[in-house]
Amino acid sequence: MEQAKLVAKNTGFLYARMAITVFISLYVTRLVLAALGAEDFGTFSVVGGAIAMLTFLNAAMASASQRFMSYAQGEGNNQKQKNIFNVSVLLHFLIGIVLVLLLEGAGYILFNGLLDINPDRIDAAKFIYQFLIVSTFFTIISVPYDAVINAHENMLFVAVLGIIESLLKLGIAFYITYTDFDKLISYGFLMSLLAILLLLIRRVYCHRKYEEVEINIRKYYSKPLFKEMTSFASWSFLGSSSSLISNYGQGIVVNMFFGTTVNAAQGVSGQISGQLGAFAGTMMKALNPVIVKSEGAGDRKLMLKASFIGSKMSFFLLVIFYIPVIIEMPYIFSLWLKEVPEYAVIFCRLLLIRNLIEQLFLTLSSSIAAVGNIKKFQTFKVALNFLPIIVSYILFSFNYPPYSLYIVFIIYSICDAAIILYFAKKECGLSVTDYLRSIVLRCLAAFLIVSFFSIIPVNFVTEGFIRLLLVSSISTVFFFVVVWFIGLKNDERIIFSKMFNEIFNKIKKSL
Repeated sequence: MEQAKLVAKNTGFLYARMAITVFISLYVTRLVLAALGAEDFGTFSVVGGAIAMLTFLNAAMASASQRFMSYAQGEGNNQKQKNIFNVSVLLHFLIGIVLVLLLEGAGYILFNGLLDINPDRIDAAKFIYQFLIVSTFFTIISVPYDAVINAHENMLFVAVLGIIESLLKLGIAFYITYTDFDKLISYGFLMSLLAILLLLIRRVYCHRKYEEVEINIRKYYSKPLFKEMTSFASWSFLGSSSSLISNYGQGIVVNMFFGTTVNAAQGVSGQISGQLGAFAGTMMKALNPVIVKSEGAGDRKLMLKASFIGSKMSFFLLVIFYIPVIIEMPYIFSLWLKEVPEYAVIFCRLLLIRNLIEQLFLTLSSSIAAVGNIKKFQTFKVALNFLPIIVSYILFSFNYPPYSLYIVFIIYSICDAAIILYFAKKECGLSVTDYLRSIVLRCLAAFLIVSFFSIIPVNFVTEGFIRLLLVSSISTVFFFVVVWFIGLKNDERIIFSKMFNEIFNKIKKSL
């Protein structure tokens, strides 16, 4: 119960951050799109958009280092934590150097015939790409610090830093709106500078706050640990980087066939997906250390239980926002943006559906990583990650529309789920039948029922604010009713009833 309270408290910190940052982020996108225009915004999305994806790479790699740190905490081994941190610093410095060299080589290919960019803006695009490379290096070498923060479950610091980041992005958006300098270059430079600044803040904070954050490679280096972490981090990095390349590659493929204006639609849909998906990602950030520490303490049963509850709760946290947004997306986009890029609405709807599918199985990936035997798992993931780009390229060659890409990715997500279930059974002892019955079927049933009732006003009320309010209200009411009676099992209702009673009693005492 104490662990549940800690997860609830950390989740609360992160949701407080979300309440502040989501609307700021969406407003920033509106300002940036208006300032850059669709073509330059599309150019940034296809070239410098990878800067935004570094957040994903950072989180994926940090989770690999965090796995060892949280495992050592579960074992109660303080000395081992210092060894792990120093090995992690050395390892990620080497990875950073290799990645910089690979990106410089890839840049030559990208800017010599592969990308479809207006010749007048090619120099600006090259500047942005170099900003990306600098950001990449600083992101990689700061991964051990993110891992320490996550392992200590210090979500208050994460929340504060997230708010600072949103406010600085707002300042950047206002700057490029009024600057006389090249707006695209200015935006790329300031965004990469922001990434470096935030990562440096994390490093200074960790050195002052945590005892194990002491860099002394000679003293704390361990060859066996380096081999073990290199093996785990290499496979983890291979999986996360292949996913990153796949996601970034879809923008390049779309650019080759349809140009930067369709990339702008991708950028806009990615913003909506990212902001809404962050609500569920917030719970995952608070839950992952619990999963790994439970495995480190030898409590496989608690680890799987946390995975089950995490999958269900993170899915429902997406659903409560996704259903009204999917239904009323054309109207929401018209309110949000001065000019809505073509295909933005259908891109975003399909992307949100893909996110829902992936969310059902996300915690199982954390469970597999917690056990530690990830070589075969990541091999299958890497092979699967490149298929959507290859299939999409073939479809576009036969004149299929741009949104075919997202349909392919939905099919990919279903195949990915099958791989995750197989390895969760093999490595963690998961009962696939139990998981499908108690998690997947209950979640999908709840989603379909709430969607059915929420879409009713669309047939009777004209599009506008009143209908948006009506759809949101019906969706929210039916969400809580359906989730309580269909989405949750009896033992889960008891757990949540106790948690709600505790929260209510604390509020009552404070009044």
